[in-house]
Amino acid sequence: MRLLPISLLYALFATAAFSESIEKRTGDSEVPIAEDVNDGPLPTTFNGVKVPVLPEIDGEKFNGTIKEGYWFVKHHSPYCGHCIAFAPTWQTLYEYYYTSKPVPAGSTADSASTSMNTFTAYYNFHFGSLDCTAFGSACTAHGVGAFPTLILYNDGEELKRFEGSKNMKDLSAFVEDVLETIRPGSRPIGGPHLPKAKDKTSPDYEGPEPAEAATSVEKPKEDKLIPEVSKDAKAPAKTKSPLKATPVKKKKPTKPTKAPSTPNPLGASLSFTAESFQNLVTMSQEPWFIKFYAPWCAHCQAMAPNWVQLAKEMKGRLNIGEVNCDVESRLCKDVRLRGYPTILFFRGGERVEYDGLRGLGDFVTYANKAIEIGDGVKDVDASEFKEMEEKEEVIFVYFYDHATTTEDFAALERLPLSLIGHAKLVKTNSANLAERFKITTWPRLLVSRDGRPTYYTALAPQDMRDFRKVLNWMQSVWLPIVPELTASNSREIMDGKLVVLGILTRERPDEFMIGKKEIKSAALEWMDKQTTAFQRERQERRDAKQLRIEEAEDRNDQRALRAAKSIRINMDKSEQKEVGFAWVDGVFWERWIRTTYGIEVAKDGEKVIINDEDNRRYWDKTDTGNSILASRTSILETLPRVVSSPPKIKPKSTISNFEKFFFDIRGVISGHPILSIGFIAGMVVSAFMWGRKRMRRSRGGYFRLDEKDGLLGGNINGKVD
Repeated sequence: MRLLPISLLYALFATAAFSESIEKRTGDSEVPIAEDVNDGPLPTTFNGVKVPVLPEIDGEKFNGTIKEGYWFVKHHSPYCGHCIAFAPTWQTLYEYYYTSKPVPAGSTADSASTSMNTFTAYYNFHFGSLDCTAFGSACTAHGVGAFPTLILYNDGEELKRFEGSKNMKDLSAFVEDVLETIRPGSRPIGGPHLPKAKDKTSPDYEGPEPAEAATSVEKPKEDKLIPEVSKDAKAPAKTKSPLKATPVKKKKPTKPTKAPSTPNPLGASLSFTAESFQNLVTMSQEPWFIKFYAPWCAHCQAMAPNWVQLAKEMKGRLNIGEVNCDVESRLCKDVRLRGYPTILFFRGGERVEYDGLRGLGDFVTYANKAIEIGDGVKDVDASEFKEMEEKEEVIFVYFYDHATTTEDFAALERLPLSLIGHAKLVKTNSANLAERFKITTWPRLLVSRDGRPTYYTALAPQDMRDFRKVLNWMQSVWLPIVPELTASNSREIMDGKLVVLGILTRERPDEFMIGKKEIKSAALEWMDKQTTAFQRERQERRDAKQLRIEEAEDRNDQRALRAAKSIRINMDKSEQKEVGFAWVDGVFWERWIRTTYGIEVAKDGEKVIINDEDNRRYWDKTDTGNSILASRTSILETLPRVVSSPPKIKPKSTISNFEKFFFDIRGVISGHPILSIGFIAGMVVSAFMWGRKRMRRSRGGYFRLDEKDGLLGGNINGKVD
């Protein structure tokens, strides 16, 4: 311990001596020492401008550092693979904005102030990084739970977090939005010309190349020669350095001949006329999210603020538009709207209708998924598919090989538009995936739901190119094994089947996860049992057919043999009703669940009911009279007794007795239409005959001979004595 001060003293003397030697050799005691001695990051050069080292913020002084101005901070770990991969993009983003012009070209705003001639000073906007491995408490205090996390601070307070793909385009759109709010009108229209990660110049840079800039710093005497070479490609052969001639050939291709087309550059919803709609939407390949509305429509008025905010959220990412159908009635008629508001997503001449909720979060979620399909169907290998399985519940997989035709791929590319918000579609030629899913013919299409494949049956090559047929199959299987019941998918889940519905709540996370797991486990086991029963029944029917054939052959009865061979085994019609599984948020849909099923999840806890929507009835008790719990055992014990015909457990009704009376009548009519028509016709004829008889009696009917004023009675001439 006593040697420590002495060693420090020697270190100080050694450092001083080394500094003196450096000064004597270079004549500069500042920059050369930093470049030669410091082992940390060195300043870089971008667009010919020297850029200081990106600030690495001290976690203990973090709050004091960011207390003034805007700070865009990357919270990271040096051991995180995602952070390492993202580092070049973050560095290039910082260098680009540090060297960018603070005001548009030609603007005189603040031009007189020399203190405002830098980006950082003009916007008071800073970039920084915080090492969460070294300063974990600082990251924890700001709610950082994953790396890297990008947070924008304003005067020491968290303003918002960056959510999206960590690429130059999305990061720049985020920064540009903030800068425009700080200094309105100071950002370039149409967005900036962005460099790629690790680039040292931006596409619109017209100065010398980085190598030339470095040469000009080290050799000031050649400063006048460098601009001459960079401006004139036909420089005289006297130029000594090859660095001066080479950049001329590299610079010309990097200059953009046309400004890049940035979607939704203003962050606003564009109002269409019939002509502009034709030019920008119908005749283009650009994606558009468009609402068709009427100003007097109450639903349209309620949705309007969310649509405006959506346009701001999608700035630089997705085109947002709107059509006033009172003004453009012809256009709306051509689109064939069914009501207001109608929201459609267009891309490449095709469209799909948005049928979800109209909240801002729902719009943004759908729009983000719509943006993802812009690059077409993604080609994946086995490792990428495994990563997708951890995030996605439903994945459609298209297997292809070298013999797959362009017509097949063209038909495939039409499908993603209709799958937005429902499922992912990928393609692969991976041998490992083909072996896993037992693919022996190509092309082949299947859906993987929680790793369980369901195959599309194509009897001929044309079946793989039949867009409508393939899409209809996709729609029948695109729900997860246990989906969440929402307003947009409720009919799809509930109609035509018995549904095991788990009533859960996210407010109790542990019970929520256990409940979902138990319901999914019950669903998978029930599906396995149904598959086994289906295969057994099909085999029994095949065996019965074979027995008939053998019997006819033994008797040499050709007529019976032909009849036996003509028997078709049809497994489409099943005696049991199809069973589905789902769960619903009992707190969010508390009122509907209480009035329909009489369950309050806050008081009663997680429950399960088996719903029969077609007959307006449900079961919430086991055969012992106990409630059906969110457990595999309770569900699988009760379900067979419910699906039997007739059910062995008495159901409850979801409607009142008065409503049930008319519902039963409607059920009889729809179930037996011919008999119902005959009955109604008989009732009408009987009523007509009865009414006709009553009318005749009221009019006196036939004449009677003994009536006072009848045919033989009374005075015919009407004379009275």
